Amino acid sequence: MLFYALHALAFIAGVVLVIITLSAAIRSFVLPRNEVVKLNTYVFRPLRTLFDFASSRHKTFSGRDRVQAHYAPVALVALPVVWLAVVALGFTGIYWGMNEGDWLDCFQLSGSSLLTLGTHKTRGPIVTAFTFAEATLGLLLLTLLISYLPTIYQAFSRRELVVSRVELRAGAPPTASTLLLWLYRRDVQAPDTAQWEAWEGWFMELEESHTSLPILSFFRSPQPGRSWVTTASLILDSAALMFSSLEGPHNQQAELTFKAGCVSINRIFRFFNEDIHTKPSELLPDNEPLENPHRAEFDEAYARLAEGGLPLRRNRDEAWQHYHELRSRYTTALEFLGRITMAPEVKDL
Repeated sequence: MLFYALHALAFIAGVVLVIITLSAAIRSFVLPRNEVVKLNTYVFRPLRTLFDFASSRHKTFSGRDRVQAHYAPVALVALPVVWLAVVALGFTGIYWGMNEGDWLDCFQLSGSSLLTLGTHKTRGPIVTAFTFAEATLGLLLLTLLISYLPTIYQAFSRRELVVSRVELRAGAPPTASTLLLWLYRRDVQAPDTAQWEAWEGWFMELEESHTSLPILSFFRSPQPGRSWVTTASLILDSAALMFSSLEGPHNQQAELTFKAGCVSINRIFRFFNEDIHTKPSELLPDNEPLENPHRAEFDEAYARLAEGGLPLRRNRDEAWQHYHELRSRYTTALEFLGRITMAPEVKDL
């Protein structure tokens, strides 16, 4: 009686493992929704710990950046390997539950079927059907990853194109005030509306791609000093500086871009931060004390805008308070994302 119970339990456990793996693959690459896949986190987290330890041996940022640049590609390649291993283990339990031999024989049959080696023969049509199903599943898992690699790298290329352009326009070192002056380069009364519209699209794509394909967040820029996190910070800081410091009506497209940026960054933040439980439709106004730029840095940026001929508010204190409030909507999220992606630090203003 115990013998049959153990075999039945092994069969059920094997089916569950196969279903969990197939579900993880579908939710990772097919389902157009941002879901945390637990099986994937069991792959990514140990690898991240290993890479964090390796990067901590380097004293310079460039050295740590070189190590961390390999994390996302290695994790992505390791994912199907783990999926196939779990499927092999699951079908081993299924074959053992169907009394196809001892554990070693069942594991060899499972591996032969999964890798389509065909070195082991089965007994009966039911077991043969399971071996064909396993071989099909193995090919399906590999095909899913291979077919989505171009999608991942296309999204990466589009992201990095904006990152590179913003860096060129924000100066060296990049600052929000320099980027804002560039936006008003043609007319001090009107910013570059087309540029704000392009950045709005970038933020919207960023949210979709970095939550449906979360490993994309950890693909580092080709240059050590660049990061999508710091680029988002520069764009949002430029908008906050414009709304708080410049006189006159605000550009509606810039307001839409600022809202899209706050929503996108906070949704990515919520996806990776499991400790918060808030509605995705809400922004993230933070009542906690924030690490804001020093007042002297704000005054310096204010002076640079004045030198550039931009129309400024007369009350600098009110401008500072408004900037402080606007920045509180996204600073917490950006600081968190900067830490987990090990983004380079840039001057705030």
